[in-house]
Amino acid sequence: MGEDEIKPADSAVDISPNQDGGVLKQIMTEGSGESPLTGDKVTVHYVGKLTDGSQFDSSRDRDDKFTFNLGKGEVIKGWDIGVATMKIGERCLLFIKSDYGYGPTGSPPRIPGGATLVFDVELFSFTGEDITKEKDGGIVKRVMTAGKGYETPNDGARLVCDVKGTCKGIVFDERSVEFELGEGRDIDLPRGLELGLEKMKCEETAQLSIRSDYGFGKAGLPAKSIEPHADLKYEVTLKSFEQSKESWQLDADQKLTQAKILKEKGTKFFKNGKYEIAASRYMKVIDFLEHEIALKGDEEVERKDLLQAGRLNAALCKLKLGDFLGSKDLCSKVLEENSDNPKAWFRRGEAFYALNDWENAKADFEQTLKLETDNKAAKNKIAQCELEIKKYKLKEKKTFANMFDKFAAMDSKKENADSRNRSDPLKNISEWESSQTSMEPALDSNSIKVGGDVSMNMDIDQAIQEDKVNGEQE
Repeated sequence: MGEDEIKPADSAVDISPNQDGGVLKQIMTEGSGESPLTGDKVTVHYVGKLTDGSQFDSSRDRDDKFTFNLGKGEVIKGWDIGVATMKIGERCLLFIKSDYGYGPTGSPPRIPGGATLVFDVELFSFTGEDITKEKDGGIVKRVMTAGKGYETPNDGARLVCDVKGTCKGIVFDERSVEFELGEGRDIDLPRGLELGLEKMKCEETAQLSIRSDYGFGKAGLPAKSIEPHADLKYEVTLKSFEQSKESWQLDADQKLTQAKILKEKGTKFFKNGKYEIAASRYMKVIDFLEHEIALKGDEEVERKDLLQAGRLNAALCKLKLGDFLGSKDLCSKVLEENSDNPKAWFRRGEAFYALNDWENAKADFEQTLKLETDNKAAKNKIAQCELEIKKYKLKEKKTFANMFDKFAAMDSKKENADSRNRSDPLKNISEWESSQTSMEPALDSNSIKVGGDVSMNMDIDQAIQEDKVNGEQE
């Protein structure tokens, strides 16, 4: 052993799970607060050395902090174990034997096989795992107790779990629940909680921080004293679950049977005003039947009818939820297969109308009327579209008239100013003197200045904006 060999001090503690001396920790600077949990994104500085003192890596030398997700196998095992014990502001030495490091092969050329590693690590911050599809921070998950196995529940799975919800530090919901994943809102569980459960394993306990748009949104939950736009926190334990069969696990007849059940569920939720759950059930009908080609005869007719009903009903739900583009697309799918469906024309017309596309809305309502000549709703909608189109054209005409009047006034003002500033060459001409005037003849026609030229660098958007400011709008 060399004189420069790095050895753990007497204060070093064995933090390896099996207490086999595989990971020793020596605190140099105490930290404070909580320690990070599995799945947390942690940010550290580190310097890595061999026990002979030779340095093989350093984030400090690069002046670039290192970030990784704890407990996900993104770093060597000794790091996952050691950093999980640290607190914010803590700095420590981790002595990591090869079994918890790079093993007998090492990491050539800098780390030989079987090497014990010494890391100087400082923890700066940690945050939970963002589990939203968009990665917008709307649902942050922290694993408090690891689950078992690898499976996580899917949409439609039957769950048993314990939930504890808090808002502004006050517990508002604490109970054991059993329900189908995707239908939690029927028992006052927010969408964000269900999305969190989709990422959990059996017997896992997790903390979920849920932003209001993934919670109860602008409506809040008055029954539980949750105000609109309130952020929530839940502690959830997934006690057990039974997976729902995926589409690929079912034969054609089974898909048809499941689609009927889902349609009935969607209708029940729609009648109760629970449009979001209803939409999810109808969309699953579409998933089961859209690409099924094995059915024949009456069953194929039934498949087509169920599929179109699922699309039309989902389109109606999306209208209720304000997803007008989604509604439009679903109706278009129906019309691609059956252009004689008045409901599809009417609902797509409503989607166009909500999107302020009154020309297309009018065309769709007119198609509805062709198929159902006594449809009073379509007649009223056509009249509304014509009124909106007329108002828009009038507003457009007025806007441009005011804009060109403004152009003319500004040009006139400029021409008058140019006239005042322009000298009169005749003032300098004397019929009694033979000296030249100060005006030289213009030999190049392109050089002649015209004082009344119209300025064409006007900003049309600016002119329109000025009209709005001045109240010159419909």
